[in-house]
Amino acid sequence: MTIPSTAPNDEGRLAQVRNVIAVASAKGGVGKSTVSINLAMSLAAQGARVGLLDADIFGPSIPLMMDVREQPAIGAEGVMYPVYKDGIALMSIGFIADEDAPVVWRGPLLARALQQFLQQVEWGELDYLLIDLPPGTGDVPLTLSQTVALSGALMITTPQSVALEDVERGIAMFAKVEVDILGVVENMSYYICGECSERHEIFAHGGGADAAARLDLPFLGAVPLSPAIREGGDMGRAGAIRKGEMGAVFDEIAEGLVGQLRQLEDET
Repeated sequence: MTIPSTAPNDEGRLAQVRNVIAVASAKGGVGKSTVSINLAMSLAAQGARVGLLDADIFGPSIPLMMDVREQPAIGAEGVMYPVYKDGIALMSIGFIADEDAPVVWRGPLLARALQQFLQQVEWGELDYLLIDLPPGTGDVPLTLSQTVALSGALMITTPQSVALEDVERGIAMFAKVEVDILGVVENMSYYICGECSERHEIFAHGGGADAAARLDLPFLGAVPLSPAIREGGDMGRAGAIRKGEMGAVFDEIAEGLVGQLRQLEDET
């Protein structure tokens, strides 16, 4: 696989990271973490060196979904080293904070925490660093866009109108800070009944593709509503679906993402 090399961050600990990608949506509950984890696994399966930063300070999901409770090693001058699982470099506030204690911070502290994860973690050589953002268009995504030269953002939505309205706000926010949108992914797009094999569109269907077409953005794929995905995440076996049809769904989205990065590289 030919890996695009935007090499946007020529200083600090991200200097050896070739592509930094924000996984975002202005609405919560659309499955950003699920998509982030499975995309990271798909990219790693294609031979890439991949990192995943859980930037949701209030509700970190990566420790549970990846079944990682290990604390990161701390080196000289407070440098942190990622925790590795399934060949992916991971970092999350959930590895550091008390598991049962809520993080009660105001905006400036959120921004500072994200900057520390970006500037004090020894990510090493990576082809892709995926950043699983919290919902909204506030401090964390704005700080990210101001701290790092992002290769682009991937927008996650569900088919409902309320989710689509929010994702369009997120797209508008990234446009204001001059971050390219790499594409749109529609999660929970449809459900295949295990008993009758019929397709049911529980949350409607096709809204993500329609929004992408309306906004002249690439539509990278539709992810079904799957009990296997939910069970894998809840039980810390998010990668368990890789051997089945769902693994192929995320592989296709990952290939589309790489294609968009390559296209941007060719245009610059």
